[in-house]
Amino acid sequence: MADSEIVMVGPGEIPLVTNLYNEIFRPPQDKAFFERRLLGRYNKLLLVANIERQPVGFALGFELKPSVFFGWLLGVLPSQRRQGVASQLLEAMTTWAAEHEYHGLRMECHNAHRPILHLAIESGFNIVGVRWDPDRQDNLVLLERDLSAILED
Repeated sequence: MADSEIVMVGPGEIPLVTNLYNEIFRPPQDKAFFERRLLGRYNKLLLVANIERQPVGFALGFELKPSVFFGWLLGVLPSQRRQGVASQLLEAMTTWAAEHEYHGLRMECHNAHRPILHLAIESGFNIVGVRWDPDRQDNLVLLERDLSAILED
């Protein structure tokens, strides 16, 4: 298992996140895509995973409503997958959300992205619904995790 360093970064690192995103996902997006999506959001969280000081993954989230945090995006470079980096990013986001008194963490995942679905379920998320994504022509699986017991351990 990789021992990645998870660091919280600010909006100045959106170009780095954009580059990582474009190495992981298709279609590619520009910096403005991320800036628009995060504009006006409360409690934005930008995490970057580094291995040997090289960025290998990221996670982005924001407040969906006062009691629920939304894990918007999580990605790891293909060359660094299956080393536990995504687990470390998701754990860091979960802990951060619990420490900031959110009661739930919500995520959406395309049905075709089975590894992240498995990770979410293994991490204590429940499938709470499905919705059609007309942009990608695929189902999105809606996942939620109750955070009330996270800090009690």
